[in-house]
Amino acid sequence: MITQVPHNLPAEPNRFVGRVRDVAELAALVHEQRVVTLSGVGGIGKTRLALRVAAQQLSRFPDGVWLVELARIGNPELIVNELAEVLGVRDEVPGRLLDGLRTRLRTARALIVLDNCEHLVERCAELVAGLSAECPELRFLLTSREPLRVPGELVWRVPPLELPDERHPEAESVLLFVERALAAGASGVARVMDDVVRLCHALDGLPLALELAAARTSRLSPGHIADRLAGRGGERLGLLAAGDRTAPARQRTLLAIVEWSHELLPPKERVLLRRLSVFAGPFDLGLAEQVCADGGILRRAELPALLTGLAGKSLVRHHAPGRYRLLETIKQYAAERLEEAGEAAHLRDRHLKAVCEEMEHCHEAGSFDRRMPWQERFAHLTRGRALLDDSRNAVDWAVESRAPVLGLRLARAAMAVMAVRGDLGESVGWHERLLALDLSEAPADLVAVARSGLAYGLELADELGRAEELVVRGLEEQKRHPYTHWLGITYGVALTVLFRTGQSERARRYAAELEAAAGAHDDLFNLVTARIAQLNLALFHGRTDEARRYGEEALALAGQAGHHWSLARALTHLGAVAEAAGDLETARSHHAAALPLLEDLDNRIELARCQAQIGRVAAGLRDYAAARGHIADSLALSRQTGQRRGIVRALMAVSALAHARDDLEGAVLAAAAATALRESIGQVGASGRIEELLALARARLGADRVELLWARGRRMPPEVVAGFVLDGDPGPVAPPPVLAHDGLTAGEREIAAMLARGLSNRGVAEALVISPATVARHVAIIMEKLGFDSRARIAVWAAEHGVDAERT
Repeated sequence: MITQVPHNLPAEPNRFVGRVRDVAELAALVHEQRVVTLSGVGGIGKTRLALRVAAQQLSRFPDGVWLVELARIGNPELIVNELAEVLGVRDEVPGRLLDGLRTRLRTARALIVLDNCEHLVERCAELVAGLSAECPELRFLLTSREPLRVPGELVWRVPPLELPDERHPEAESVLLFVERALAAGASGVARVMDDVVRLCHALDGLPLALELAAARTSRLSPGHIADRLAGRGGERLGLLAAGDRTAPARQRTLLAIVEWSHELLPPKERVLLRRLSVFAGPFDLGLAEQVCADGGILRRAELPALLTGLAGKSLVRHHAPGRYRLLETIKQYAAERLEEAGEAAHLRDRHLKAVCEEMEHCHEAGSFDRRMPWQERFAHLTRGRALLDDSRNAVDWAVESRAPVLGLRLARAAMAVMAVRGDLGESVGWHERLLALDLSEAPADLVAVARSGLAYGLELADELGRAEELVVRGLEEQKRHPYTHWLGITYGVALTVLFRTGQSERARRYAAELEAAAGAHDDLFNLVTARIAQLNLALFHGRTDEARRYGEEALALAGQAGHHWSLARALTHLGAVAEAAGDLETARSHHAAALPLLEDLDNRIELARCQAQIGRVAAGLRDYAAARGHIADSLALSRQTGQRRGIVRALMAVSALAHARDDLEGAVLAAAAATALRESIGQVGASGRIEELLALARARLGADRVELLWARGRRMPPEVVAGFVLDGDPGPVAPPPVLAHDGLTAGEREIAAMLARGLSNRGVAEALVISPATVARHVAIIMEKLGFDSRARIAVWAAEHGVDAERT
């Protein structure tokens, strides 16, 4: 069975030509070296070569091959955000994404391609060095015009394509030019090979330069292009003659061909090209029309043809169906032309306004338009996610240009769009930056919503005092203005903060206020929020019947609203109520109904939580196989998204499963690992469930054994603990062990003896009729007791102490 390796590598836009030896050499280096940097001037083909090599490495990296495009990032601090977005890591606590990345990658056998690092080289170096040190199986392949200069980096200088000579007239550069010229509709290229050879030499074998020249051969012959570049007839390009003479020769060659391609454009295509540079990354026609068409120089109706013209000249590339992008070299050149034309500030203003309005539309249509089928609504929310890169640039400009109103509107809409996926961290940071501006001209209710957005981030970070101050202030301000659904969202944040700070009565009053306001304005989304808050309060005080009633009302309202996020929230809360009431079958049914909704929403954080809940409930129902599967899925999802709190939940579910199977040793190990991880992220205090487990374990296993297991579990990696328990079959609990003088039980000495005779874990398991995982757990305990760090030392010790002889 062939396993599909996860990756996000794009399909090749056209045939890859040449570089057979380069690809083979790099494939070997990437396998051997931790960090390989492809270095060279712009246009030499670093990105295309890296992608080709990465695609051939898929079978070697079972945890994925991931492309992270950095060209569209200007702020070095956003490198972590971009890497997290690619890997699916979500912000557990605002500002702590790097912790999530470490969690995701610590044991991963993965290859990360960081493309275009040169403008972020210092931060890239810090990130690569740090992750390489902590993640031993991780490999990096980078493209950069300059090396990172980190430990273990191998710098591979990308050469130009081979140039033709008398012995090799069909060199790589010739093959690339001819193929691209034929694709552009040129005819008769084969009859003028001398001119093609001359042109390839003139362009120094630079792939991008060759492609730009080839795109013009439907109207200009290779000889004519070569003459222009050589300066014949007084037409030598000004840029090539007067440009920075300290730049490498190949860089000046590339600038020359880009300048020449630009000069040949009709005036309106030049205008569109420079204006397209305002986009962070891929864009579609609709957004290009909103930003670039002004009704004067460029009319909206002209843009489709102009965009097609630029694509035909290889200055704009097709990125995906209906989407386009500029290569970084072209984008930098176009941005310089935008500054020269004096349009940069104006276009960034238009870009901010267009992105803000588009994000607001995505939020409104996706969240509240009940007339629209859910899949259409969700498509709007998905489009909002696709606007994230441009939203970052737009917020940067809002801060730089002191435009807080549009910036706050954009951050507000983005917060709502991203909440559906459980991914709010970055928008919280936007609110903090925007709230630091002069807000004297900003609407008070808009500022109040921003304060609640910041409060949400502070609540996630456990800064509850400041969160309460901000959200209550924002709430009271919004109540002085006409009702909007944003007031309901602010109430939701306030209720969470008050509940966590033990202010149940105040939370109850706020929930009643929200119920009245949302009900008066037919705001079903926030009525669901009110009911869920009331459910939580009732459940906290042990009133399960009341909590169930609120949950059923929430589910009915969510069904009317048709919003799958509301439905999933209602179902998972109803599941929690049923579990608290001891109705495990109903609890499993509710959680199972929420699973497909969360999967469709791609809300992996809540999906992992739901899987852990089902696993715990299934364990209570003695359905151990189902419990194991759900818990394993929960653990994997939490690790993939970098959610340490999610891993804690999964470990507690592992402990519950072990307890249900009468594996008290495994239950203690998992609870200890969960406690250690919880404390490492700033959460202290043992739960009542753990205290009950430890009391039972001490009574049945003995206090000394439980203390040893607890210490061992606290030191073991979570995935190792989970593997021991989930894959084991411990059988009935043995009576309290009798310890020998060396601290080993009779069973442990028997296992040590078998290791001395050379048996593997599987061999020991077969002899004792237990699982290999149970053997592995016993071996780990033996090593802990004897202070050893390998199985081999146990075997030597057993032989030296006559343990093997005892058995015989």
